[in-house]
Amino acid sequence: MAGSNIIDLNPELLAAAAESKAWPFEEAKKIIERYKGTDFPETILFETGYGPSGLPHIGTFGEVARTSMVRHAFRVLTQDKVAT
Repeated sequence: MAGSNIIDLNPELLAAAAESKAWPFEEAKKIIERYKGTDFPETILFETGYGPSGLPHIGTFGEVARTSMVRHAFRVLTQDKVAT
């Protein structure tokens, strides 16, 4: 949530996040790069989907977990200044 200061990291952690090669941070950087030179939209929506495989299972959890990890990395890299 933008402006809520939920993510309040010290400068060393922010620098480490910016240099991180972990895949959630790499994917978040791709999203940030997409808006380079322009303003971010008011809200960036991170979505996940379920396939028609029936009841939720570990694969469904994996889909949600991956999306959540990229969203968290995006929030860290943007210092939570963009609503998600």
